[in-house]
Amino acid sequence: MNLALPLRDYRTPFLLTGLSTSLVAAVLLSLATGAVSIPVNDVALIFLHKLGLFQHVPVDDVYDLVLTSIRLPRILMTVLIGASLGVSGAALQALFRNPLVEPSLIGVSGGSASAVVLVIVFGGAWAIAPGHWLYNSVLQLTAFGGGIVATFIVLRLSSQLGQTNIAVLILSGVALNALSGAIIGLAIFYADENQLRTFTFWTLGDLGGATWDKLLVAGPLLVGSCVALLFFAPALNVLALGEAEAYHSGANVERVKKQVIALTALAVGISVSLSGIIGFIGLVVPHVIRLGLRPDNRLVLPASVLGGALLLVLADIVARTVVTPSELPIGVVTALVGAPFFIGLLLRAKRKHEL
Repeated sequence: MNLALPLRDYRTPFLLTGLSTSLVAAVLLSLATGAVSIPVNDVALIFLHKLGLFQHVPVDDVYDLVLTSIRLPRILMTVLIGASLGVSGAALQALFRNPLVEPSLIGVSGGSASAVVLVIVFGGAWAIAPGHWLYNSVLQLTAFGGGIVATFIVLRLSSQLGQTNIAVLILSGVALNALSGAIIGLAIFYADENQLRTFTFWTLGDLGGATWDKLLVAGPLLVGSCVALLFFAPALNVLALGEAEAYHSGANVERVKKQVIALTALAVGISVSLSGIIGFIGLVVPHVIRLGLRPDNRLVLPASVLGGALLLVLADIVARTVVTPSELPIGVVTALVGAPFFIGLLLRAKRKHEL
């Protein structure tokens, strides 16, 4: 049975083309912008050199090193994380049928943060001291594991007679986030100044730790989870009619719930392990897309992939340039954009008596 809703919006190709073009332009701008400014012509020439073309034209060695070893892996990681957060937010909003939902609701961010603070504060007792070659790897694995464990706990608590109770799931996520906050507060009580600074910086988001080695491991998982979520668009369209209607239309509602939540937990957990906590991308991007277009998830999900990547790349440009040679934490920039927008959503929902 075809679960897809009809899609005849003539604006769809224009929106996707516009987002794709804007993302390419933003990536080129990001590659050229930073403490070391690289002309766009040199950016293109370096890439051509890597392809074996125009070898007779010399390139600046400093530009080549900065672009290929520092800036390019950072921008690729930024694109992947932004896309993952955007599509995860869109999928969860469709699943819960609530435009105010974001990935942190299911406990991923809170679980990651509480696990990381325990490693930062008490890692020395486990012979994992800052500066040790295992430290960053353990921190990332802990962040990912903490997010996945938190999501599993939320799913178990919300399971009722073999079905996932959405209301209980949301309340369980709120409770688990509160528990994570308590664990974080307790760990910070025992933290010294350096540990507190490390954790604070991590919670504000940091894209500066990107390397090719990290991308080789995390990249395929992020791409795979994003692509997999796109295939749930028809089922999420039917779920918008209500769970009973979706069930009678032939959709396996419980399987869709569990698989979408598992994929979003995977995408967000890996993203948080790479960059720390970056808020509001999964809230702002899908809602902006839905404001101007029909809420068809076959459009909203791929557009959220592009929009999330675009917004995070632009935020990273601001973070790297506004206080050069230092840089702002990326979470600060996204919060400055997202928090006022979130307040606007609440006021809009209040005026329409949706709250």
